[in-house]
Amino acid sequence: MAKTQHFSIVIVGGGPIGLTCGLEAQKSKIDYVILEKGCLVNSLYNYPANMTFFSTSERLEIGGVPFVSNNPKPTRAEALEYYRRVAVGSNLNIRLFEPVVKIQRLKDQKARFRINSEKGIYTCDHVVIATGFYDIPYLLDVPGEHLPKVTHYYKDPHFYAMQKVLVVGASNSAVDAALETWRKGADVTMVVRKEEIGQRVKYWVRPDIDNRIKEGSIKAFFNSEVSAIDETSVTIKTPDGKVSIPNDWVIALTGYQPDLSFLKKIGIELSKDEVKKPTYNEKTHETNVPHLYLAGVICGGMNTHRLFIENSRVHAEMILKHIRKSRRKPADRSN
Repeated sequence: MAKTQHFSIVIVGGGPIGLTCGLEAQKSKIDYVILEKGCLVNSLYNYPANMTFFSTSERLEIGGVPFVSNNPKPTRAEALEYYRRVAVGSNLNIRLFEPVVKIQRLKDQKARFRINSEKGIYTCDHVVIATGFYDIPYLLDVPGEHLPKVTHYYKDPHFYAMQKVLVVGASNSAVDAALETWRKGADVTMVVRKEEIGQRVKYWVRPDIDNRIKEGSIKAFFNSEVSAIDETSVTIKTPDGKVSIPNDWVIALTGYQPDLSFLKKIGIELSKDEVKKPTYNEKTHETNVPHLYLAGVICGGMNTHRLFIENSRVHAEMILKHIRKSRRKPADRSN
């Protein structure tokens, strides 16, 4: 049986905000561990290989470490290198490829929480959840969606060269996938639920996709949805009726959602509307579960477009300020 390890703080999630929480704990001289289910900054690693951030590099900085990039807006590769350099240079206590499977509140014991991961057992006085939202894709919920030809993640365009590719969605990731695969020689068709490309598409990319659609280089069905997928074709429900087109690959980039069921199991209350916003104090980021905090995009519930790296970095300071204050008081182990 694995030996139980104790830390004052356990941080769940090793993305940029989880790393920032670790840096703040380190600065406060409070012992901590970061548990990350995948590789370092796993969500960023799963971004498209050629992605460029909307934000400038200084807005992605953490821990006061300068982020120098070749251009004003850094690439995915530059971001991965930057956060790796911060983690290694700061000697952060992070354990990778260690998914957390259970968080349990304790009573009448020497610690407030027990954390079970796939590799060990931890106890702690405070938990910070900074898990992001990139792990659960919105499904098309159509026949054939689970065929090997369908993916909800896009990495590199070369794989799709000389192939018939259907891109579902109208966000930045969908537009990037459509343009990049088309430029590598793919025959690209887009399926968009609304009447136009998404309003949040990067301003320097939007004219490109609009022009490619206008000239017919990339075909697009607007106000349309995929209704079925099979080995050699895709059926699309359009305003003019159903259309079936030949197809080799489907890249369904319809968005992602946070694992709110995980929060609910711990006892965190969610709003009853469609946003399902977790309950927490906006000044301290402590949830309705005492000594359990949220940081980063997870704070927005289903509204994943409200919080980003640049406006979530401050969460770490707010959380550690509250933890430092609570540590100066006699510990109430009954919480």
